[in-house]
Amino acid sequence: MEIDVYERYYKADACFSGVQRNGALVKLTSDSEAGQITYRASVSFFPHRDEEDYAVSYDAYFEKELYSGKGRRSKKKEEEYLKNLHEVIDELSKEQGAAVIWDEPLRDERRG
Repeated sequence: MEIDVYERYYKADACFSGVQRNGALVKLTSDSEAGQITYRASVSFFPHRDEEDYAVSYDAYFEKELYSGKGRRSKKKEEEYLKNLHEVIDELSKEQGAAVIWDEPLRDERRG
């Protein structure tokens, strides 16, 4: 069962496939099945051409597996991953020449 533990849209500065990306969707996702749990941090950069444009494009999607092993969802682990989420996403973004503008969220955060 896949659950987005955290998701939030932010302003961004990036260019992929010749298209300026002004928004980013940042997520922490857990995936559990048959006694196995995986946590992933991800960011997807999208055009966000106006205030109504939240059409996320997946040609600029990057993720990092944070943990995979036996177990189940853990609120304690999730809080630790959330504490480091900015750093992980910044690392992924920097590798692609992109940036998430953390102090300019586009929507309220959602937690699952």
